[in-house]
Amino acid sequence: MALSASNVHRINERSPRHGVALLDRLDCDLPDERAALQAGLFGDPASIAPKYFYDALGCALFEAICALPEYYPTRIERAILTARRDDIAAVAGRRKQLVDLGAGDCAKAALLLSALQPRRYVAVDIAAAAIGPALSRLAPSLPDVELIGVVTDFSRRLDLGDAVDAGPVTYFFPGSSIGNFAPLQALDLLKRIRQLCTAGSGLLIGVDTKKDPAMLNSAYDDAIGVTAAFNRNILRHVNAVAECDFDPAAFAHIAFYNDALGRVEMHLEARSRQAVHTAFGERVFAAGERIHTENSYKYAPAEFGTLLRQAGFAEIAIWQDERGDFAVYYAQ
Repeated sequence: MALSASNVHRINERSPRHGVALLDRLDCDLPDERAALQAGLFGDPASIAPKYFYDALGCALFEAICALPEYYPTRIERAILTARRDDIAAVAGRRKQLVDLGAGDCAKAALLLSALQPRRYVAVDIAAAAIGPALSRLAPSLPDVELIGVVTDFSRRLDLGDAVDAGPVTYFFPGSSIGNFAPLQALDLLKRIRQLCTAGSGLLIGVDTKKDPAMLNSAYDDAIGVTAAFNRNILRHVNAVAECDFDPAAFAHIAFYNDALGRVEMHLEARSRQAVHTAFGERVFAAGERIHTENSYKYAPAEFGTLLRQAGFAEIAIWQDERGDFAVYYAQ
């Protein structure tokens, strides 16, 4: 397979047949990204898109969050994928292309590779710092699988270009990352994935469920403050990309379950008046004013099944843990 874009490079040569290719498409939308960041910072209320969590330090902090006892989603999803991987492969099929949306360190896809036996694995993420090294780690154990990384913001544009061919694809979207999208945005993304599904293709997706608010609140506000550090790090990242001078320590981490909207919300609250200089001008935050950094919507299985059907998926399989705290779906 040849990748035509000029910003493709090999990051590891491992066999006569395949290397590891990294395709960087982040630069395509820089003007729009800058405008969206400005609109968020100067909005009322202010907001920063959660994709700005994931610079190199943010990726490391998120890996630490996933190891916390309070943060159940990663632990339970991995248990489901491990215990039911043969069942998943029987439904999804083998020897397809596997496209991992929000791949991160590729650890969840690694749980399925032996069962799905993909001929090509495409790791898609906004964070090149995560997927490049992850693909290099996978490479020695997968000499007959094409490994490709696509660095892009798929929430804005899901265009994989030459990274996939016309054959069937299993799109893999783990981690309940779909919860970061408001329901109508989630529906739009699911529709775009469905439109990409050729014959024999489908979507394997992990989704967090509604549950005891106390369990949800502790998952997003852990006792030792790793999630708080992760949340405040978004300001350090924005400082770098938008010439800002946020003081992350001047903002408190706020996280809570909003039962009426069925979502966990994360915010950063100014501890005192903050006059922040940015590339777009000065933004003053009053004491107590918040910056909304993330939503994480939770779905009962019936709710998410309805969303999948609205997106155009007709056949849906579901696997859950015994308590029903997390769900993995395959839809086609």
